[in-house]
Amino acid sequence: MSEFKPHIPPESEIKDFSVKALLAGAVFGILFGSANAYLGLRVGLTISTAIPLAVISVAFFKSFSWLFGKTSILEANIAQTTGSASSSLASGIIFTIPALFIWGFKPELFQITLLGMLGGMLGIVFMIPLRRFLIVKEHDTLPYPEGTAAAQVLIAADVGGSKAKYVFQGLGLGAIYKGLLSFAKLWPGEIGINIPGLKKGELGLEATPALLGVGYILGFRISAIMVAGGLLSWLGIIPTIAHFGELLQNPMFPESEKLVSEMSAQLIWTRYVRYIGAGAVAVAGIITVFKSLPTMINSLKIGLKEISPKAITEIASRIRTDSDLSFKVVIAVMGLFVIIGVGTPYVVGVEQVLITRIVGSLAIIFFAFIFVTVSSRIVGLVGVSSNPTSGMAIVTLMGTSAVFYLLGWTDGLSKVAVLTIGTVVAVAASIAGDISQDLKSGYLIGATPRKQQASELFGAFSSAFFIAFAVVTLGEVYGFGSKELPAPQAMLMKTVVDGVLQANLPWNLVLIGASFAIVAELLSVPSLPFAVGIYLPLSTMTPVFIGGVIKYFVEAKRNKKTEDVAEKQTDTGVLLSSGLIAGEGIMGVLIAGYAVWTTTRPEGVSFGLTGIAGDWVSFIIFSALGYFLFRLAVRKKKVSQ
Repeated sequence: MSEFKPHIPPESEIKDFSVKALLAGAVFGILFGSANAYLGLRVGLTISTAIPLAVISVAFFKSFSWLFGKTSILEANIAQTTGSASSSLASGIIFTIPALFIWGFKPELFQITLLGMLGGMLGIVFMIPLRRFLIVKEHDTLPYPEGTAAAQVLIAADVGGSKAKYVFQGLGLGAIYKGLLSFAKLWPGEIGINIPGLKKGELGLEATPALLGVGYILGFRISAIMVAGGLLSWLGIIPTIAHFGELLQNPMFPESEKLVSEMSAQLIWTRYVRYIGAGAVAVAGIITVFKSLPTMINSLKIGLKEISPKAITEIASRIRTDSDLSFKVVIAVMGLFVIIGVGTPYVVGVEQVLITRIVGSLAIIFFAFIFVTVSSRIVGLVGVSSNPTSGMAIVTLMGTSAVFYLLGWTDGLSKVAVLTIGTVVAVAASIAGDISQDLKSGYLIGATPRKQQASELFGAFSSAFFIAFAVVTLGEVYGFGSKELPAPQAMLMKTVVDGVLQANLPWNLVLIGASFAIVAELLSVPSLPFAVGIYLPLSTMTPVFIGGVIKYFVEAKRNKKTEDVAEKQTDTGVLLSSGLIAGEGIMGVLIAGYAVWTTTRPEGVSFGLTGIAGDWVSFIIFSALGYFLFRLAVRKKKVSQ
């Protein structure tokens, strides 16, 4: 395999950082992060804004070139990197903080802001020693789909020509498709069919262009493993629970009201399978951690060497594209965090005793370091949008709650402490996935890593207050747990903490999921994508699998599987897929922003087709998009450089 060469050579003297890029990225991050906070509280998912921000940054600087002058591709990348930190903060905060309000505690705006900042700091600095292994060394095995897509957008805007044509063609298709689907609602966004003879067995398809594009970038193998996990849930576990539970005369734990016979497949998935999926993700994550131990140890060794005076000359001689922030920054941030965590009650609970704050601070550092590595690997395979941050938060809450339970700390303030610990870890894991995508994008285009890392830190600090303000305001307007703002992930976190501290968590379901992950590993199947497939809805996995199948047939048609990285990047299918992801992402954030602006749910105008006719129209249009992707990808015409 030939040595990888970035778009901008390391020896280039092109401007790679500016204040205008930093400030523009901060403003973009505040706007996108606030909109994403609403979307996550509403539907339990957030949209990765790395790709939309890449497009917005390019368009913004080109439109205002008369004011700012010429802006380089590396400056646009800095703006994108700075702004994308906000989505990660939103994910970590909305998955946990609302549970405090539901319990009756009302954390101060300052506390929520501080938790976001501290989680952001840990997630970013823990990725510093891991970059060379996860981004550089495993460049060919971890595709980081959103990072690759963002790089394609930036490169396309930089070089123009045929590359720009395919990326922006996909961008337009993705945006129009998403607008017609989610705002105008001309046809259903999700379709499903019942499987005859299989009680409550269902197949679903979320017919969206972004997931199709992610599947194409991931390829057949990983997408197949992920959909296999989904099929296990929806064609195996759910029908099994429905079959054996239909004769029960009482609700089956952890459900306390409805009988199994009264539940829909969706409700069975929510009340039972999500725990199984959480157990699978937890064990798969632990297995991944053990597999990653050599990486962690080697990263720490390299980092510790950088502290010695002998390393100063070597660090100074590194090429621009291989220079990270000093490992001293990692040590300093960890020290600062411990001081803040132990010295103030705002980090782990309200006015907790000193021993609680010490235990809480150590728990945060321990779980944050583990899940930063796990998160980076996950998003390298499935992308930020499918990063099971809530699953990692669940593991953190389970572990911390178990320790607190053994120590006898089970009162209300202990719940607060556990949730705030989970918040910091969730933010750290989430932002680690985000900066991994940004570093991948920077690696492809030839950015300076240390300037990206510094920009991400600035983005986390600048957006934390506004994300916290948006969450508190939305909670006051709608109420967390209400029909308008259900906050599904936070409700799950609340259930987990209550379950462990009150000793009523459905461990049988969690352990069943754990056994699935172990079996997958014994069969030499990567357990993490398989577990993610169990945890996420099958309808989300299906379009990813279809994209992987299209990639398989494209490669078969070409009668080769290229190993050349540069050739992979100029694959017209990857270019179009990148555009599809970007287009849907931009439109999704715009719709969320509209919802925040009007304080109404993003229901759309709803004058489209419904029922069987709507399902068929949705399937046909999605199939047409898939066929278009296939036909474009198998063209023999080379993409001009």
